[in-house]
Amino acid sequence: MKLEIFTCLITLLFFSTSASTNTTFHHPLDPLTPSEFKLVRTIVQKKYQASPPTLTFQYIGLDEPDKAIVLSWQYSDPKTKATTLPPRRAFVVARFKKQSLEITVDLSKRSIVSTNVYIGHGFPMLTFDEQDFVAELPFKYKPFIESVNKRGLNISEVVCSTASVGWYGEIKSKRTLKLQCFHTQGSTNLFAMPLEGITVVADLDERKLVAYFDSKIVPVPKAEGTEYVASKQKPPFGPTFIGAAFVQPNGPGFKINGHSISWANWEFHLGYDIRAGPVISLASIYDIQQQRYRRVLYRGYISEFFVPYMDPTSSWYFKTFLDSGEFGFGQSMVSLEPFADCPSNAAFLDAYFAGEDGVPVKIANAFCVFEKYAGDIMWRHTESEIHDEEIREVRPDVSLVVRTVSTVGNYDYIVDWEFKPSGSIKMGVGLTGILGIKATAYTHVDQIKEDAFGTLLTDNTIGVHHDHYLTYHLDLDIDGEANSFVKTNLETVRVTDHSSPRKSYWTVVRETAKTEADARIKLGLKPSELAVVNPNKETKPGNKMGYRLFPFTVANPLLAPDDYPQLRGSFTNYNVFVTPYNKSEKWAGGLYADQSRGEDTLAVWSLRNRSIENKDIVLWHTVGIHHVPCQEDYPIMPTLSGGFELKPTNFFESNPVLKAKAPKPVHLPKCNSKP
Repeated sequence: MKLEIFTCLITLLFFSTSASTNTTFHHPLDPLTPSEFKLVRTIVQKKYQASPPTLTFQYIGLDEPDKAIVLSWQYSDPKTKATTLPPRRAFVVARFKKQSLEITVDLSKRSIVSTNVYIGHGFPMLTFDEQDFVAELPFKYKPFIESVNKRGLNISEVVCSTASVGWYGEIKSKRTLKLQCFHTQGSTNLFAMPLEGITVVADLDERKLVAYFDSKIVPVPKAEGTEYVASKQKPPFGPTFIGAAFVQPNGPGFKINGHSISWANWEFHLGYDIRAGPVISLASIYDIQQQRYRRVLYRGYISEFFVPYMDPTSSWYFKTFLDSGEFGFGQSMVSLEPFADCPSNAAFLDAYFAGEDGVPVKIANAFCVFEKYAGDIMWRHTESEIHDEEIREVRPDVSLVVRTVSTVGNYDYIVDWEFKPSGSIKMGVGLTGILGIKATAYTHVDQIKEDAFGTLLTDNTIGVHHDHYLTYHLDLDIDGEANSFVKTNLETVRVTDHSSPRKSYWTVVRETAKTEADARIKLGLKPSELAVVNPNKETKPGNKMGYRLFPFTVANPLLAPDDYPQLRGSFTNYNVFVTPYNKSEKWAGGLYADQSRGEDTLAVWSLRNRSIENKDIVLWHTVGIHHVPCQEDYPIMPTLSGGFELKPTNFFESNPVLKAKAPKPVHLPKCNSKP
C-alpha cells in the first residue's frame, strides 16, 4: 500500500514541476528578460532624468527584428546561431510631461537610437500602477463618502475598479478613466454587487479626481448566493468529481528549450508581450514523406479584443472596451493553478513585464504546456466487408496545448493554442468569470416596462447584453512567404440536359483574391471555404498547397457603422481581412487604443487596397460572440467557448498521421485520497 501511494505521489509531482525561465535570450523572438527591462529603465531614466509620475513606462516590448533577418537566422547553420544573433532592441511607449514618447533602445549598444513624440489622437496602454493609484482616490473624497453613507453601507467594505472612457465625438480629450465601485459585505463576488448611480472620473496624468456623479440611489444586489470561494460554500453541494490524470510514465512527449518547444511533428517558439499575451512564432511541421520541417505560421497572436456593452445610459454607455490595447492582455495574465487550470502532466513557464516604473514584474506559472487526451479519436475505421474477418483500427487524438488565462476586470479569458499531429492548429478561447452586472430596483420581469438592456438574473440584478470580438493576427507562411488567399465558393448547378435523374448538385468555383478589398469577408453570407495557399508549389496531383480557415463561432457587429464605439472597433466589420505583411501593422485597434478615434485600425489600413496575390500576407480573423446573459451565467459563468482551426488542405500528399502508432496501455496502481 505504501509503495502504491509513493508511486502516485511521484507521478503527480513529476508533472507539476515548473520549466525554468532563462534570464538571457537565445532566440531573436525571445521576450525581454528581467535584466533587459532593468537596462531599458536605466537608459531611459538617465536620458530624461525623471521617474513616475513625471515619466512612466506604458509599454516595453521586444522590437522584433525584420522578418527576413529572423528567417535568415532561423534557417542558418546551427553551429553559428549562438554567435550570429541579430541586434537586440526594445520598443518603449512612455509618458513624459503629458506627452506620449516612442523610444527605441538598442540593448547591445546600451543607447537610445530613436525617439518620436506622438501627436495623434488616443493614448497608450494603461498600467496597473496608475489604475491602482486612482482607484484609491474616492476614499479620500467627501462627496463619495457621503454617497456611500446615504446607501447605508460601510465604506471599509467598498472597492473601486477602473473603466476606460472610449471616445464619443469630443474635440479634445484628456487622459481619463471612470471608476465604478462595488460592495463586498458578505461575498467575495464584488462585481455582482455594484453601487449603481455613482461614477467617478480621474485624470491619469494629474492623478486626481476631476468629476463626480451620483445620479440616483439604486438598491445594491444582495450578497446571498453569490459567493464562489470553495471554503466559504455551504450545503447542499453540487456534483462531486473524481480526479483523473493523463499519465505518461516515461515523461512528457514535448521538449522546452528556453522558449522553443518541440513535440511530435511540431516545433515552434512561444513568446510573450505585455499587450498581446502569448505569441506563437515559427511554427513548422515535419513532413515524413519529404523528410523535412515545413513552415506554416510565422507569427500568431491576439491583436485586439473588443467588448462593447449594450446599455446606452449615462452610467454605462462608455463601457466599450478594447481589452488588449487599453488594459493589456499580457499584463492581465494571471498565475495558473496546477491540477486545476492545467492538468497534472503540465509544465509551466513564467513571464515578465515592466511596471510603470520600468521594474520587472513576474507572473509565475503564466503559461502551461501539456499533452491533451480527452478520449477523442484521431482516425478510425471498421471493415467488415472482407469475408470471415473484421478489421478495426483506431488512433487516439493526442494534441499539445499552450494555455494562458487573462483576467480583465470581471471576465476571465482562457486562451489555448492547440497543435495536432494531423497538422491542424486549433485556437480556443473560453469566457468565464463574472458578468457585467447592473443594479436595478426590479425583482421580477413583469415590473420591466422599458428596455432593460439585459436579463434580470435575480433580485436587483441585470446581466447586461454585450459582445466579445477577438481579432487574431495570423502571419501564415505556407511552405514559404509568397502566398495567396483563395475563396472556394460552393455554387448550385441545375441539371438541365436530362442526363441524370437528379435536378441539381453543387460544385466549387475558386477565386483568388488579388487585392485587400477582394479578401474582406463577412462569414455566413454564402457557402465558401477560405484558404491561404502557396501558388508556387503544388502536390503531385497538381493541387496548390494550403491551410484552410475553419471558423467555429461567427458574429457580425450589430452596432450602427457610424456609432463611435464601432468606428473604434471597425476591425470587426468583417470576420476576415487579408493584408500584405507590414511589420508596423500589429495592432488591429491601433497602437494608441485608449480614447482612439478609429483612425489607425486594420479597417483603415485595408482601405489602401494593396495587392495580396502571391505576396507575403497576413490573415486576420475575428472570433465573435453575442452574449445574452441567462440565469445559469450567474453568479459566476460556466465557461463559454469559441475559436477556430487552421487545417492543412492539400498541404500533404496524403494523411500525415496514417502511420501514427497506437500507444500501449499503461496499468498503474489506484490513487486513492486515503491511504
